[in-house]
Amino acid sequence: MGNREQLHELRQQAHQAGIEGNSKMTEDQLRDALRRVGKGEQPQMAKHQSRR
Repeated sequence: MGNREQLHELRQQAHQAGIEGNSKMTEDQLRDALRRVGKGEQPQMAKHQSRR
C-alpha cells in the first residue's frame, strides 16, 4: 500500500507543479517531469519529454 501512496503523492506534486493530465504517467515519468520542472522547464514540455 505504501507504493500506491507514494504514487499518489507524486501525482499531487506534479499537479502543484503545473503538470496537468498526469494520471496515466508512470512513477518514473512523474519523477522525470518533476525533475525537469525543477530545472526550469515548462510543465507541459517536461510532461511531453518525460513520456517519450
